[in-house]
This record gives sequence, C-alpha cells and structure tokens, in this order.
Amino acid sequence: MALMSHPGSSPCIHTEAVQCKARNYGVNSFTSTMESAKTKEIFFGLRSPSWSSLKVAQKWSSDSAEVGQRRGHRVTVAASPPTEDAVIATEPLTKQDLVDYLASGCKPKDKWRIGTEHEKFGFEIETLRPMTYEQISDLLNGISERFDWDKIMEGEYIIGLKQGKQSISLEPGGQFELSGAPLETLHQTCAEVNSHLYQVKAVAEEMGIGFLGIGFQPKWKREEIPVMPKGRYEIMKNYMPKVGSLGLDMMFRTCTVQVNLDFHSETDMIRKFRAGLALQPIATALFANSPFTEGKPNGYLSMRSQIWTDTDNNRAGMLPFVFDDSFGFEKYVEYALDVPMYFVYRKKQYIDCSGLSFRDFMAGKLPGLQGEYPNLNDWENHLTTIFPEVRLKRYLEMRGADGGPWRRLCALPAFWVGILYDEVALQNVLDLTADWTKEERQMLRNKVPVSGLKTPFRDGLLKHVAQEVVNFAKDGLERRGFKETGFLNEVTEVVKTGITPAEKLLELYHGKWGQSIDPVFDELLY
Repeated sequence: MALMSHPGSSPCIHTEAVQCKARNYGVNSFTSTMESAKTKEIFFGLRSPSWSSLKVAQKWSSDSAEVGQRRGHRVTVAASPPTEDAVIATEPLTKQDLVDYLASGCKPKDKWRIGTEHEKFGFEIETLRPMTYEQISDLLNGISERFDWDKIMEGEYIIGLKQGKQSISLEPGGQFELSGAPLETLHQTCAEVNSHLYQVKAVAEEMGIGFLGIGFQPKWKREEIPVMPKGRYEIMKNYMPKVGSLGLDMMFRTCTVQVNLDFHSETDMIRKFRAGLALQPIATALFANSPFTEGKPNGYLSMRSQIWTDTDNNRAGMLPFVFDDSFGFEKYVEYALDVPMYFVYRKKQYIDCSGLSFRDFMAGKLPGLQGEYPNLNDWENHLTTIFPEVRLKRYLEMRGADGGPWRRLCALPAFWVGILYDEVALQNVLDLTADWTKEERQMLRNKVPVSGLKTPFRDGLLKHVAQEVVNFAKDGLERRGFKETGFLNEVTEVVKTGITPAEKLLELYHGKWGQSIDPVFDELLY
C-alpha cells in the first residue's frame, strides 16, 4: 500500500505493508527517531545487570543509525527504528524481561534529567497555508547544512535530523518536533529551545516560512494538510477511523509540549505517576491554547485535549489502575500487553498488525509472523504506541499540555520539575489529591477542555487548586537551588487571573481581530 498524497504535497514514499489478520481495535504509533536511537543504549553496553535473564544474540547491522553513510563531515542515518536488524531474539522474551526493561530506567537523583519535546505548525507566511513536504525537505536540508545536523532518511526522503542527543522529527501532518536532550537544569532546557528556534527561523525566514505555537490547527481543514512520507503513517491513517472519530485530527492537526522526567525506584515512579495523573487536568487548563477550528471558535479551550477523548480509548485516558495498591512496573506491563499492537518493523517494511496481540507475538503466534519472537526494540516501539495522559517508559512523560509560544515551552517543564523533582512538593501534591476519587479525576479530565480553570471542583473552582499547586511548584524550584522560579511566570499569571491562554485568544478574536482567524498566525508566531 502507498501513502496517499494531497494536493500540494510531494508524492509520498511507497511502503509495502504486509497485512496481518486484524481485529476491530488497534494502536497508533508516534515512535520518534530519538526513542529508537535510545534503544541502542539497551542493546549495546548500558543494559541493567538485572537483565541477565534476557536472551538475545547481538549483531551489528549495516542499516544501523550508528553506521550511516558519511557525506563530508555529516552523517545520514537510517530511518526509525534503526535497530530492527541489530538484535535477533533466540528465545522468547518473558514478562520479567519486560518488567526489567522498565525498571532499568531507575537512576539516582543526581542523574535525573529534564527532557522537553515540543511540536509546532509550519506555514507559508504569504498564504498561511501549511508547509508542503517539499518545503519541509528544503528546511531540513538547510538546517543540516548550516548547523551540522545529521540527516535521518526513509528511503529517498529526509524525515528528520539528529545532533547529539537532540532530534528533529515530523509528525503526520508535518508538525515540526524537537525532542530535546536530557538536561540538568531548566536554564539549559530553555537555552536549548532558544537555540532550536533560532536555527529553524534562520533557515525558514529565508524561505518565507513561519512557525505557529498553538495546540490545534486554527484555519485549515484536515484534507488540506499534507501527509508526510513516513511508512507507519499509512497504517495509522487507515486504522484510526476504526477506533475513534477524532484520530485523524489528532494525527494531522494537533501540537503538544511535554516533559520527560526520571525516577529513582519503583516506589518513586508510582508516586510521581499518581501525582502526574491527578494534576494533568490542571496542566491542560494552564496551557490550554487551542480554541479555534477552521477559522472559528470550536467551543473548547483545549481542542487538542478533547480530541484525545475519542481517538482510541484502548490506549488513552487517566489509567485509574495506577492508584491501586497493587500498581507497579508489573501492572503497567500487564496493561501494555493488553493494548493491541499497531505494527512490526522488519526488513524495511512496516507490517500492519493493527489489533493483534503482543502476547501472541511473545508466544511466536502472531498471524503473519508465526514462529518469530519480539525483541526489546519491538517492546519499546509498542510502549510508544500507548497514549495515556501520563506514559511510562524508562522515564515518565507528562502529556497533557497544548503547544504554545516559546515562553510557555519553558514553563511546562518548570511546572512539573518543581513538583516531581522536589520531595516536599511531591508529598504536598500527594496529600492534596489523596482523597480525590476516580470519578472526580475523570470529571476534571472531561470538563477542563471546555471550562479550563473555571471548572467547578468540590466547594470551589479548579483555579483555587491550581493556585496552590503552582505555589508548590515554585517552592520546589526554589529548593532545587538553580534560580529557576522565573520560568513559572507564565503560569503564575494564568492562575492569578484564572484566564487561560485560549480565553485571551478568544477575546482577541471577538474584539481586536474582528472575528478573523488570520491574526493568530502573527500573535503566536515564533
């Protein structure tokens, strides 16, 4: 099967997809090139000693990202996932291997780092139309040549860049994503964001291209968005309508900012996971920034968040089992095993296994791949096809915020670092949320995309809870001792007034902008 191309986009790469026998449920994958590159650490020298039970034979592949093809002083690296030929499973993985994989993320506090990922919409400044793939290709090549990034290719198509532990990748509709390096302080994180935006703008402005910091495409219809030439997106695009009504909008018209944070033990992971899930609706409200669809208000403050409620509920949501006394690495593995697969990557082919069971794969009984067993790269890819509000891999991902302008890109990690990397703040949050019921947490998840900080909660408004939580975060940052509290200024103003970024945009739309959407492209231009 071939990727469909829309008017204005380039012919997409033709990726042969081998069809497994599918059922009526499935998974979509946003596995980033950087995540796949991290897998090499697992297989080549950084494996936890507790993984002695893992049964794999290793061989180095000429397709591996570490080999590449030298072109001058730059490297062209293979497409994600780059390690699929590097590990051959000689015996089946056990459930304990999968648990040990997650547990290998535990690290002492002095090794904790901050990883920020953010997406943005590229557009033609003259027409406001989304960037075509040809323009994106020129932009990626320009950044590579001028700023010494390695190119990531899928066949003949450039689909991303890599430099050290940073990577730039493309979401299905051409959303431009930076996956930042693991950094020690928020100053380093914000400097990384600034450097990235400088490099992108330096090339993009010469092309007449701008970038918009917002959570949902405000002007263009879904069919007007170009499709990127990445093989997995054909599988996703075909499957999404089977499991929810808004999955294609999620793929092509949303942007987010998220932060990835570490834990030192299973107990620490559990505490941070619970705090992250309980507070995720507050983060959604603080960063709500997607009130427009196709040129008009859409009735939501965070349309991006609302879209996740009907994308694919087999793999999204608030994960109430995380609050069970029995929760730990093993329970998350059980949950992940029950999330249907999306694809397997073999011999440069995306094999469509949407709706099939990873348990069957582990038993060598996957339809179409009978007798073949998964390796840990397959497991890592599978974990990245799960989309709850907080996601566990070898670190925790906070996933509830809309994309926004650059100052908010620094504020999001500041909010979560202040809470989750300070023991006092973390305990304060756990005490605050200890008696919140499953129903209350779900109510907040459902209502915040509409009403933001004005959502009623118990005897007040969510705004009042958010004020207390932001104070916890500020105090936590102060105790860290890196003079990072200034990065919270953006959210401090939001909780002080109770007015979300989306509500400010709506006020402009109905007032100064004269009910035209076009000024948003200038208002939120990077």
